Amino acid sequence: MNEFASQTTPAPPLRIGDVVPRFTARSTQGPIDLGDYDDRWVVLFAHPADFTPVCTSEFVALAKAQAEFEALGCTLIGLSVDSLFSHLAWVRSIYDMTGFEVTFPIVEDPTVEIARAYGMVGGDAADATGVRTTYFISPGGVLRASICYPSNVGRSIPEMLRLLKALQLADRDDALVPADWQPGGNLLQVPGETTDGLFASSTASEWFYKPAKPGNANG
Repeated sequence: MNEFASQTTPAPPLRIGDVVPRFTARSTQGPIDLGDYDDRWVVLFAHPADFTPVCTSEFVALAKAQAEFEALGCTLIGLSVDSLFSHLAWVRSIYDMTGFEVTFPIVEDPTVEIARAYGMVGGDAADATGVRTTYFISPGGVLRASICYPSNVGRSIPEMLRLLKALQLADRDDALVPADWQPGGNLLQVPGETTDGLFASSTASEWFYKPAKPGNANG
């Protein structure tokens, strides 16, 4: 049982910068307390049901990429509205089909309490189809980005990794990440807020748009 057992009113969707609701619940790796991961990045990704084609493909892809997330100091945590025993049977089925072991924890949420606390399910929801959001959570439990996919379109694991790397690099360099950025590409300096930088710029646009190599974006 998780700590939302008494909650019946759905919460509003989480916004970037919010501290995410902590929860304790059963998972395929034993009892899990989200607060135990406050010193790490976490990617929490939710599913409306086990044994579904799209979600199965995502679990296989994430199992293949798990080491890449771990190398970035990030823990993968899955969540599905089905029971723990359904999760275990699903994980075994995935292994039998593909040979890949899903070793990241999959949290059970059969009463949709966690989904409601995260605002994924509204009070008038007829089913759990909306439980398809991915949350990028930085140390301290702060929501940094979220992506919600429909049930008939799978997540892009390369994009999940790209976004995680971009968030971490933006923090490290106190910089901005431009459109279509890929690891190794230029960043953008944060614009100054006084006329000092404005008049010191070599061009009329440099004060607000100046590409810079990673590691040099705040210089």
